[in-house]
Amino acid sequence: MPTPIKIASRLDPIKPSITLAVTAKAAKLKADGIDVISFGAGEPDFDTPDHIKRAVIGALEKPGSGKYTDAGGTQALRAAIAAELGAVHKTTLTADNILVSCGAKHSLFNLFMAMLDPGDEVIIPAPYWVSYPDMVMLAGGKPVIIETRAEDDFAVTPEQVRAACSGRTRAILLNNPSNPTGAVYTRAQIEALAKIVVEKDILVISDDIYRQLVYGDAEYVSIAAVGPEVAARTILVDGVSKTYAMTGWRIGYTAGPVPLIKAMGKIQGQSTSNPTNVAQTATLAALTGPQDCVATMRAAFDERRVEMVKLLRAIPHVTCREPKGAFYAFPDLSYYVGKKSAEGSILDDDVQLCDWLVEVGKVAVVPGSGFGAAGHVRLSYACSMANIRDGVARLHQALTSLR
Repeated sequence: MPTPIKIASRLDPIKPSITLAVTAKAAKLKADGIDVISFGAGEPDFDTPDHIKRAVIGALEKPGSGKYTDAGGTQALRAAIAAELGAVHKTTLTADNILVSCGAKHSLFNLFMAMLDPGDEVIIPAPYWVSYPDMVMLAGGKPVIIETRAEDDFAVTPEQVRAACSGRTRAILLNNPSNPTGAVYTRAQIEALAKIVVEKDILVISDDIYRQLVYGDAEYVSIAAVGPEVAARTILVDGVSKTYAMTGWRIGYTAGPVPLIKAMGKIQGQSTSNPTNVAQTATLAALTGPQDCVATMRAAFDERRVEMVKLLRAIPHVTCREPKGAFYAFPDLSYYVGKKSAEGSILDDDVQLCDWLVEVGKVAVVPGSGFGAAGHVRLSYACSMANIRDGVARLHQALTSLR
């Protein structure tokens, strides 16, 4: 008999990524020949822009493109990131303030491992991206979840943050624009939160991966740009995945104080080492090349956003706040939780509802409970208009068949 494998107890509270699980389930059904429309993955349906690919093709024709780089990224790329982020956030950054990693998720993981001691707390407003609490726990920290309300456009208030702070609070994590809600903080809200950060002398982790995808009259406001006191307490996490349709290239980066960046680099040097050489070449081309591709994709996302929200709001008993950034809608389907399907199943929670929707309704959406908002679901509109219309029609038909 084989020896039982003991799994580390640190994994006991950790949940698999629900977004990846939904996407994988939809992909398996499609592979089996079943017609499923998936709104699961947060991935642009556009291809990586041609000028970025041409830069990589050119690099591959030169010696050295298959070699190691510095573990934290090439000097040229870190300098370009420092220049771009410095301009956006109105702060002075150099290459020494930058660590390039294998996606913004990797950046966040390195950050939590470098900054948290056991029991240290990170304030996380809910709804949140699914991986935040689990990454904090993997680093030995404690996620402190603050509930927000749809009627407040899912914005956390300064009073909530002040009340949540304790002697172990290290940071608050802001994702602006938000995955999953698409909410964008106003300038007044950002300035008010900046005061609390300074008052409580905590760090703010600003996850800005969607900052260039903002629509209508909304604007992205950098908390670091509010003033030097909060800038000194701000850690910026960013990347090229969403803005440039480069999800599979796996490049994200962190900007922060040099001692923290060095600590994160120590972790990266003992785990992944450098991000892929040619992916760094692609990122340099993305940041320093023409930016019209960003405007083109953003305009398409905006059209899809308007259409998806209109169609969702046409479903009886479904409410949906207007998403003003990223590429997600986050409707409230709680009316349909607990209903009975034609097959006789009672859909007791949003996970069961979403399982039924993909298996019977042939449309895949992500349950809100994975984001700390049970009863909601997340739909990505980073897909074709045809899929939006057909997929939401399937959702409409399936939901209204429940009794």
